[in-house]
Amino acid sequence: MKNSRVPLVATLVALTGVVALLALPAPGRETGHAAIVRAPASREAATASGSPRAAPVEGSAEPTGPPAPSPVPTGRPDPGTATVPGASRAGRQPPVVDHGPRTGDKVALTFDADMTDAMRYQLRSGAVRSYANLAIVDLLERERVPATFFLTGKWVEEYPDVTRRLAANPRFELANHTYGHLAFTADCYHLPTIPRQRMAADVARTFDVIAPYGGRQTRYFRFPGLCHDRTALTELAPLGVTVVDGDVVSGDPFARSWRPIVDAVLSRVRPGSVVVLHVTEANAPMTDEALPRILAGLAAQGLTPAPLSEVLAATPPSPTA
Repeated sequence: MKNSRVPLVATLVALTGVVALLALPAPGRETGHAAIVRAPASREAATASGSPRAAPVEGSAEPTGPPAPSPVPTGRPDPGTATVPGASRAGRQPPVVDHGPRTGDKVALTFDADMTDAMRYQLRSGAVRSYANLAIVDLLERERVPATFFLTGKWVEEYPDVTRRLAANPRFELANHTYGHLAFTADCYHLPTIPRQRMAADVARTFDVIAPYGGRQTRYFRFPGLCHDRTALTELAPLGVTVVDGDVVSGDPFARSWRPIVDAVLSRVRPGSVVVLHVTEANAPMTDEALPRILAGLAAQGLTPAPLSEVLAATPPSPTA
């Protein structure tokens, strides 16, 4: 999991130092503006299944859902995408944000919906019961809490009914978390790595998978494991997205108690924070127990959950050059 950012060294003293620094993330700016991180290689702890070597089942029949995407997905938004939250200037390296302005009282609760081939195999073989934690959705709906869901395309295909439910809620936003949760850099928590030439098509395909569901769709994108570098960002330039990491990583995957999740969030959260949680029940089984305590703690601190677009809206990030 990504718990902190390593600041860049002010002076490069050797060629080896140059190479090392290129792999380190730049610190987010904690001003009244959304933090834009221009450097690569940020991470989140592994959010895939605990056994990524399980056999894929690509040939299996897909559940009934909306029409399948076109064979050559474009991921292009409709005309007028300047009004779509997270839309950036296509053709330029996308901005990367950690948090919104450090003013006001809004924070964003974001939930990743991972789905690797290994997770799909475990689900369909009956090894796990569910990767959709409906108790989380129930609570958010009951308490009328806004949230943003970063969906993988394969999760959407496995859970079309849940996706329709998310899309139908005007307090929920839908964002992109790749198609099959492959790593976009080497050595990213043992996730299989996607080839560079397939990166843009993978993300575009996911936009195409999500599009038929409607609702509050965005151009926000989150890398699996929060692992990215300049190459990955450059490959996504044609898509016009904003990359969202997050400044409060909950540590909920594979947690055995709700307490460390709650502590991780409430000890780090600030105005403008983007909190990273998971809705994948089998590999984040304590999140639903942690969530009501997180909500109570936010209220005690005078903080209010809001959709990601609202948390970042005061100063929308500009594309990097």
